[in-house]
Amino acid sequence: MAQKHQHDDGQVVTEAVPKQKLKRPTLYKVLLHNDNYTTREFVVAVLKEIFHKSETDAVQIMMHVHYNGIGVAGVYTYDVADTKLKTVEAAARDNGFPLRLSMEPEEG
Repeated sequence: MAQKHQHDDGQVVTEAVPKQKLKRPTLYKVLLHNDNYTTREFVVAVLKEIFHKSETDAVQIMMHVHYNGIGVAGVYTYDVADTKLKTVEAAARDNGFPLRLSMEPEEG
């Protein structure tokens, strides 16, 4: 991008304006936590409907959470991650499940 300036003698001088380097937004992992009450079917449904995972991916993530206690549902900008977390927790409450999620910045 360039800026144009007009001198008193009528000549136009163009000066280069340095481009601002945009910093990539920090991405956040939305983490699902295992519990002994939330059904596997509910977790798979949430992964498909809210995180837009395929059936296969949703089942794999659910099984990972089941066996490891925690798993990544997705990685998003802060606002998107926060909205998904709140949406899932509200759906879980509405269905009587104690499903817990958390967010953490993605490293790197």
